[in-house]
Amino acid sequence: MIPEKKSVVIVEDDLRLQQHLIEIIKGANDITFLGAVSSAEEAELKIPALRPDVVLMDINLPGKSGIDCIRGLKKRLPKLEVVMLTAYEEEDNIFRALKEGASGYLIKSSNSNDILDAIRDVFAGESPFSGPIARKMAMYFREERQNQDERETLSPRETEVLKLLAAGYIHKEVADQLDITVPTVRTYVRRICYKLHVRSKVEAIIKYLS
Repeated sequence: MIPEKKSVVIVEDDLRLQQHLIEIIKGANDITFLGAVSSAEEAELKIPALRPDVVLMDINLPGKSGIDCIRGLKKRLPKLEVVMLTAYEEEDNIFRALKEGASGYLIKSSNSNDILDAIRDVFAGESPFSGPIARKMAMYFREERQNQDERETLSPRETEVLKLLAAGYIHKEVADQLDITVPTVRTYVRRICYKLHVRSKVEAIIKYLS
């Protein structure tokens, strides 16, 4: 059986970086490049017609920001996966993007393999974060900023799973860390989402951290 190809659109106003990303994606035989645009306004016009699986989205675009662009795109394409690409690591931007529906967050200095892996991960239902950003999210847990009432609804094992997910681990890595299977991890994620009254793993992380 031939693996299903992921399709990608790039939203990036730095044309040199945009071309670099295009070359990275075109070099992957399991990913289809559908196009690139340079503004949120152009993205909102063209992406619904292209219907990609994944969008690589710059956060600082001329005019409307990448975060605002996510909001508009997700209304029209609810299943669209968005990975933010930015030179910044500020917590406010991280959580604003995730709250609007971003599936992952990478800094622009990420290497080619990390960018391609991020596309593959979100297509598989994971939430990729670059190392520095994953560490920032983990810090929120160490500072115990969780809501006490909601924390008590999760079992110790569910809490372990959620902490690892927030630290940037994908399902297989969580399974390896806790010596359980990947399907078991997915079952825990479903339970966590149910208990926290959210629709996705990313929303669960955000709600638990807030």
